[in-house]
Amino acid sequence: MLRFLFRRSLGAIVILLLISAFTFFLFFAAPRDPALLACGRNCGPDALAIIHKNLGLDQPIPVQYWNFMSGIITGRDFAQGPCPAPCFGYSFATGDAVWTTIVDRFPITLSLTIGGAVVFLLVGLSTGMLAAWKQGTVIDKVLSSASLVLSSMQIYFIGPIVLALLVYNTNLLGQPKYVPITEDPAGWFMGLLIPWCVLSIIFTAQYTRMARSAMIEQLQEEHVRTARAKGMSARTVFFRYAWRGSLIPIVTIFGIDLGTLFGGAMITEVTFSLPGLGTLSMQSVLNTDLPTVMGVMLFAAAFIILFNIVVDACYAFIDPRVRLS
Repeated sequence: MLRFLFRRSLGAIVILLLISAFTFFLFFAAPRDPALLACGRNCGPDALAIIHKNLGLDQPIPVQYWNFMSGIITGRDFAQGPCPAPCFGYSFATGDAVWTTIVDRFPITLSLTIGGAVVFLLVGLSTGMLAAWKQGTVIDKVLSSASLVLSSMQIYFIGPIVLALLVYNTNLLGQPKYVPITEDPAGWFMGLLIPWCVLSIIFTAQYTRMARSAMIEQLQEEHVRTARAKGMSARTVFFRYAWRGSLIPIVTIFGIDLGTLFGGAMITEVTFSLPGLGTLSMQSVLNTDLPTVMGVMLFAAAFIILFNIVVDACYAFIDPRVRLS
């Protein structure tokens, strides 16, 4: 297990370096000068040169990249003052420390991601297993057809419809908003309920189909047939043997889908005007704000890679037949 974690950690570092290099050098392919954003409309050549120097934009691009990456580990000194590690620099648009901004906004994205995952895993796995249990019946056909329709929906299409039906026209629920769970757990739950449901609709449909297929496949396995031959009840065979084995492909896909889920959470933030990392990344791209773009990109990539490592390490606990070396 330790050897596996060491290999995956090295691979994660390589991936993060590749992502950072690609994003950094692609940024400078844009025709817009980021110093103009900090300088304002009435900006003369002398003021622009000073801003270039303060932001470090007067140095060669490889040097800027090295300074940025080394600053994450050791910290850096800026005109605004020292930036302790992990230092992603200061925003070109607002002048705020990028790391502080990310830490402030991450709870919103994390709440959306975890809440959406809980909803679609509970609903998707439950309906998928019910469809497998009732294979060939009307229930199976209805659930399978509904999952096929819902999987073709998009967040930016479903979101406004749900808002119109539940908020603006009927007032059944309030406008989505983020309230820290430590301040008001009930307000946190109700404020994110609609975004959770919208975010989870597509994934619920996909996991319904996956759970159904995985369960039906497990019911044909030799150890399941042996359990039936020993006289065990259908319920015991279904939940004790087939259900556990069907989780392996689902956990695998869930680890891969985390990036999609995280990205879906960012789109959901924009749809419902929630000030999370998704809204921050969109604003930073529009403003040509390199430190913020790099900070959000690396932070999100590290989070996704870390979660995938944890998922891989959990395989052995889910199925004793799986061993990681």
